[in-house]
Amino acid sequence: MKIIFAGTPDFAVPALQMLLDSEHEVVAVYTQPDRPAGRGRKLQPGPVKSLALSAGMTVYQPINLKQEADIAQLKALDADLMVVVAYGLILSQAVLDIPKLGCINIHGSLLPRWRGAAPINRAIMAGDKQTGVTIMRVVRQLDAGDMLHKTVCDIGEHETASELHDRMQVLGAEGLSKTLALMQANQLNPQAQDEALVTYAHKLEKSESELDWNRSALELSRQVRGLNAWPVAQTKLQGKVMRVWQAEVLADQTGAIPGVILQSDKYIDVTTGEGVLRLLEIQMPGKKRIQVSDFLNAHQVAGLQLG
Repeated sequence: MKIIFAGTPDFAVPALQMLLDSEHEVVAVYTQPDRPAGRGRKLQPGPVKSLALSAGMTVYQPINLKQEADIAQLKALDADLMVVVAYGLILSQAVLDIPKLGCINIHGSLLPRWRGAAPINRAIMAGDKQTGVTIMRVVRQLDAGDMLHKTVCDIGEHETASELHDRMQVLGAEGLSKTLALMQANQLNPQAQDEALVTYAHKLEKSESELDWNRSALELSRQVRGLNAWPVAQTKLQGKVMRVWQAEVLADQTGAIPGVILQSDKYIDVTTGEGVLRLLEIQMPGKKRIQVSDFLNAHQVAGLQLG
C-alpha cells in the first residue's frame, strides 16, 4: 500500500520505522513544524522528522493542514492510507476523506478508556492494572473511531509513565503491522466503542506536579510514577523545590503530621495521610537527578517538614 505517515514525537518513531522496513511504500511524512529547544532556543526537528530525513523521505510540516495548497498536496500523493501517530493536529473531514482507505491511528490505551492527550500517564495515576494500544479509525470526534486491533499489557507495580511509554511505542508498531496485514487480507473486524465506558485522559498540567502530603502514600506514588518524565512530581525542602522522580509505598502507619521526614540514614521516608512514602530518586534546583542515599551523604533532613 501507498501510505502517508503523520506523527511528531518519539512515540511515533517505531511505527514509522516499521513501515519503512515493510513492503509498504511510505510516500510522504507529515510532522509538526520545528520547535525551539535547548539553551539557545534554536529550531530543532522532532524525532519523526529526524528519522524521515535520515531515510530520505519527503517531509511536510504544515501549520494546520487546512490551507487549500496543503490539501491539494495531500491529494496529489494519491495514497491508499494515512497512518496517524501523535501527530498533534486535529484533522479535518476534508483530510480524512482523501486516502482511499481512510486514516487510522495508534492510541496508547484500551479504548474507550482514556481517550485524549495523556492516556499512559492517566492510567498509572488512576491505579489501572492494565492498559494497552488500540489501532482505530480516525473520525472527527476525539479518539472515537471504530477499533481495529488491541494489544493488552500489564502495568508494572513500580513502572513509571516514561518506562511504560517506551514499551507501548513498540507495541503500537507491532499492532499497526498486524492491522495492515488484516486490512490487506480483508479480514478486519471493526468494533464500535461503547460510549458508556468512555473516560478522558486530559492533558497534563504543571499545576499537577505538587505533592499533597495529606493524600495517601499509594496515591502519591501513582502521581510520582505518572508524572515521570513530565512535569515531574515536586515538593519543597527547606523552601527549595525538590523534584521527586521515583518513590515507593511503605506499609508503615504513623500518627505523625503528614509531610514529616522520618529518622533514617539511608532513605527519605515521608509521612502521608495514609502510610509512608519512601523517596528513591530526587533532584534539587540546578542539580542532576540522584539517588536519595547519595543526597543523604551530605544532608541531614530527619524531622523536617516537606511542602
